[in-house]
Amino acid sequence: MSRPVWRPQHPWNGLPALQKSVAAFETVPVLRRCIRSRAALAELKQAAERFPNQAVLIGTIPLLEAQASSAIENIVTTQDQLFRLQRAEDVADPAAKEALRYRHALLEGFATLRDRPLTTATAEAVCGRIRGVETRVRPMAGTTLANPATGEVVYTPPEGEDRLRRMLAAWERYPNEPSELDPLIRMAAGHHQFEAIHPFHDGNGRTGRILNSLFLIQEELLTLPVLYLSRYIIAHKAEYYGLLLEVTRSAAWEPWILYMLRGVEETAIWTTAKIGGIRRLFDETVEHVRATVPRTYRHELIVLLFEQPYLRIQNLFEAGIAQRQAASRQLRQLVDAGVLREVEAGREKLFLNPRLMRLLTSDSNGWTPFPGPAGR
Repeated sequence: MSRPVWRPQHPWNGLPALQKSVAAFETVPVLRRCIRSRAALAELKQAAERFPNQAVLIGTIPLLEAQASSAIENIVTTQDQLFRLQRAEDVADPAAKEALRYRHALLEGFATLRDRPLTTATAEAVCGRIRGVETRVRPMAGTTLANPATGEVVYTPPEGEDRLRRMLAAWERYPNEPSELDPLIRMAAGHHQFEAIHPFHDGNGRTGRILNSLFLIQEELLTLPVLYLSRYIIAHKAEYYGLLLEVTRSAAWEPWILYMLRGVEETAIWTTAKIGGIRRLFDETVEHVRATVPRTYRHELIVLLFEQPYLRIQNLFEAGIAQRQAASRQLRQLVDAGVLREVEAGREKLFLNPRLMRLLTSDSNGWTPFPGPAGR
């Protein structure tokens, strides 16, 4: 049977099911790259599992992913702004609020995996959380994707709610049914299929990238949502969209799957190194605080400094670490010890962990030494 003809200006109602394309996935270059990507991902999984305070990783790396994935869709904010506002979302600007909702969607999706596998309902819940409104599969026609520079229509997704739900049912079976295909190959193929179905009016790209992370956890390749894959995609954005389109245009699966596998490998290596840096900084901070302000030292306090690079007095009170007056005194003692830096934010005072922020937001895994004999 001949392949349906795709035309960018017409709804792609003939989108083939993934099960019909399996033979195109397992090429020699793909299988070789897959071995490297799996090895890098296994090291990341091990680094995350061995980290003694996993709440620190949950509190930081998903926020980096949220900023980058939102930036892919031209929702522009900064990592510093998101860390500053992660406990004060009511005063965030619209772009920051949307990026913070992405983080919530990722973590809430992660929590649902304890009870059920990935489904269309998962995608609807994730997209709704990202957008801040209840979201269902789009019932109406008229959705097109255009080149932002020229306005030329490059893709028109399928139309009709019944058709979309049938396609999503097939997409849903694909990651959940038994398969000899490597999960990373299935992730790459499934991501294209979801984006080609384009089931929602808005938020499809971000939803699809969250589903990638959740699928890796479902397949037990990771135990935490800490793969910072959007870092790779934002650095190779034109290639990302171009290769997605080429699969639709000419079933060019190999370049697309290789792109995603390279992204997993490079991102896993980067994130593993970042986790190692966070752990070394954590241990050094513990040592420095114990040596310089031993009466202030509490393990729970140091953990909080790393969960939230920007701290408020209220955060210590809410965490049950100290009453407000004592919390204020402890934070200022950490400022005097060179651990924190006081930052003005309107009428509010914030306490920044500058070494952690630099570690999170740069490619370097080093930091300036702590002052005094406990420093490096």
